[in-house]
Amino acid sequence: MSASSSSSSSMARKSSKIPDQYGYDLILGLVAAFYVFAVPFTKVEESFNLQAMHDILYHWHHLDKYDHLEFPGVVPRTFIGAWVVSILASPAVLVVNILHLPKIYSLFVVRLVLGCIVLATLRFFRLEIRHKFGHQVEAFFVIFTVLQFHLLFYITRPLPNILALGVVNMAYGYWLRGSYYSSLQCLVVATLIFRCDVLLLAGPIGLQLLLTRSVSLWKAIKCCAVTALLSIGLTVIIDSVMWRRILWPEFEVFWFNSVLNRSSEWGVMPFHWYFTSALPRSLLAAYPLVVLALILDRRVLTYLLPILSFVLLYSKLPHKELRFIINALPVFNMAAAISASRIYNNRRKSFWRLLSIGLLGLFLISIGCTIMFFMASYNNYPSGYALKKLHLTGHLNNTDDLWVHIDTYSAMNGISRFCESSLPWRYSKEEGLALHEYHDRNFTYLLNEHVRINGYQCLFAMDAFSRIRLKKGIPPVVLQVKEPKVFVHGSVRKPDIFYRPWPGC
Repeated sequence: MSASSSSSSSMARKSSKIPDQYGYDLILGLVAAFYVFAVPFTKVEESFNLQAMHDILYHWHHLDKYDHLEFPGVVPRTFIGAWVVSILASPAVLVVNILHLPKIYSLFVVRLVLGCIVLATLRFFRLEIRHKFGHQVEAFFVIFTVLQFHLLFYITRPLPNILALGVVNMAYGYWLRGSYYSSLQCLVVATLIFRCDVLLLAGPIGLQLLLTRSVSLWKAIKCCAVTALLSIGLTVIIDSVMWRRILWPEFEVFWFNSVLNRSSEWGVMPFHWYFTSALPRSLLAAYPLVVLALILDRRVLTYLLPILSFVLLYSKLPHKELRFIINALPVFNMAAAISASRIYNNRRKSFWRLLSIGLLGLFLISIGCTIMFFMASYNNYPSGYALKKLHLTGHLNNTDDLWVHIDTYSAMNGISRFCESSLPWRYSKEEGLALHEYHDRNFTYLLNEHVRINGYQCLFAMDAFSRIRLKKGIPPVVLQVKEPKVFVHGSVRKPDIFYRPWPGC
């Protein structure tokens, strides 16, 4: 073979590796980024880490200005995740500030940085799937992840669950690789720093590794104890400074949710809810294929059994949310990808041909459900859109301040400090005000869940997702029903307000 042909073949091999190395990352990244720009606003569950990122980026060492000191929340959370994301995001946020762009651009930055961190850990897990089960299983793993809505939608949202997911993905990767002690150490870090409930996942995985003699009990205790001491030391040092008291946040969360069992104050779901509602909605096409994988590949049971145990253990807790078991989704997707790969490889055989047609049907159903979930989420942050519209229309002449009061409902459904504008805008989130008290205050505008307030006139209402309605027909059509949720009011003492083209309520 000539030198030129040899070099050309090597270049061809190198170019063929590019899609394997970066193509899947690009696809997953683009979908996650689309969700960021399409739905930039956040809910109350994300508020602590998001406000912490804002304060770190804009206030640095001026702790007196930090939001968590005024609104501490029900239980304290660690600042470690917020610090990591903020440090990585700070160069881009600096550019945003130099260009005098609105702070909403900084919100895009921190969410994209968080998404990149979690996707990097998911990539580590995905590459181990390739090494363990082959390229085709990896490809189907990516397909299932893209076709599902919740995983890629959530990975850019600064929830403690997502910060823990990044570390858990590393644990899964080490688990597949056979680096069992490293896997256990990652689970310890995720449990003690970010989410104490990862203990329900670490327990079954650790027990399985012990029963299969993959790890030594004494060596596991030693390596996990060292990791635990370092993790606790790190979070206590950092968070005690930030919270201004000696503190281990996740221990207080554990005490609140498990010992005092007060999580049920936020709602109670039946035992089967994760299996009959949360997992079908989040996994979509992958859900039935997870069960099929147990029949098609014995190796799957090794990885599925601890994950199923994790979901079962969590099902015993009365308060349930999908984000609580989001750590299970990557492994379930891996199992579904193994089933899909087997179906695809045998698609020319009669029985398997039927399964392959069913697989295509499941993909189409997943696409339809994902579009529906996206549209519902797009319309689920009414106060964020309301404040954005107010900023565009609500400027007045001959006024020093535009003072906006944001009630509790509005603060929980789309507004963070990243949504605020500079002077002359000022903001109040004072809680506990009765409706008649607003008249005695000097607020220019109100964002409120009530349509009528004395001393104020309703300027416009913002609709939000309410429910799904099925329109009968052939085929039946799923419709989204929206209702007005947030109302923007203007003070009758400011007549300049009413010269603006407000649509009314």
